[in-house]
Amino acid sequence: VQLVESGGGLVQPGGSLRLSCAASGFTFSSYGMRWYRQAPGKERELVAHITSAGNTTRYADSVKGRFTISRDNAKNTVYLQMDSLKFEDTAMYYCGFLNGVAYWGKGTLVTVSS
Repeated sequence: VQLVESGGGLVQPGGSLRLSCAASGFTFSSYGMRWYRQAPGKERELVAHITSAGNTTRYADSVKGRFTISRDNAKNTVYLQMDSLKFEDTAMYYCGFLNGVAYWGKGTLVTVSS
């Protein structure tokens, strides 16, 4: 199993970023996918979830209305569109899924700063 996140970077408050997670080594279309984040000194939190077919999504209250999770099963990729970014969105962002155990990528760093 390999999950590789990309798309992080430095952005000003109010800006946007689009994260991508390229998956391999498993049947991507069979699994719901998740984006998590972990800020310095804080526990990892679930940001968004999308079902295997992509027809149902869920979001943490802190990002609802600002973030959008999507997936392309033909490309084995899950995305996180992040708009109206705030200082408190600064964190390492990870994609992952559960199959008895949790699988994670190495993450991509998002820094929201003026």
